[in-house]
Amino acid sequence: MVSPRKISSDSSRSRRVLAGGTLASAARGSAVVLWMEVAIIFAARYAAGLAMIVEQLGRGQRPDSFFCFNLSPQHQADIYGGMATLTEFNLDETIAVLTRTPATLDTLLRGLPESWVRNNEGKDTWSAFDIVGHLIVGERTDWMQRARIILENGEARPFDPFDRFAQLKESQNKSLEQLLDDFVRLRRENLAALKALNLQPEDMNRRGRHPALGVVTLSQLLATWAVHDLTHVHQLSRVMAHQYRDAVGPWSAYLGVLQCSGHSS
Repeated sequence: MVSPRKISSDSSRSRRVLAGGTLASAARGSAVVLWMEVAIIFAARYAAGLAMIVEQLGRGQRPDSFFCFNLSPQHQADIYGGMATLTEFNLDETIAVLTRTPATLDTLLRGLPESWVRNNEGKDTWSAFDIVGHLIVGERTDWMQRARIILENGEARPFDPFDRFAQLKESQNKSLEQLLDDFVRLRRENLAALKALNLQPEDMNRRGRHPALGVVTLSQLLATWAVHDLTHVHQLSRVMAHQYRDAVGPWSAYLGVLQCSGHSS
């Protein structure tokens, strides 16, 4: 015979299981609702963008850059509100990103015909060759040099100005293969030097002074190093896509990379 105490215990356990299941179901339901809302927002914007492009093509106009997703602040708030926050700075993850850039560029560019490497987007724009040269200048004169200034001098000594166009002279008479090899070597040396600093979490808040931006922290400098890489990987894809701007014909209306501009000039 089952005792009343056991029945009571089993009943309590069942209520806890049911309650837990209800909470889990509610959490899953909230997540589903959130993603449905995101999907609806994207679908509505996509449909509106298609209608806009069709209308502009009908008038003989070049379509706007809808497919580059240049969202207004309000649209960004609509889409990203309530979603996960942006990733906080993490040194190991930053090094992981920085480690991959040389191999990414090497795989994408080495051995390509000159037209893909040397052509740009028009007057006063950069080619893939120029972009790699610019990254090399940064490795030589910017990131680790500024990190050392922060650690050794703080705000007392401003950073030396960075010449964004030095590569136009320094890369002359070099081949793309030479530049790719130089970038691999310099990045390897700089990351080894960064690891050798044995930086601690409290070091990330140490401050330096940028000649134009004012006070910055070490974590901001190192995060910018990684995002600077990604900026120019983006620019590189845009410059290369530009070479087929006419070749793709009417599909250009659907190719966001051909509509983007101004992100990394």
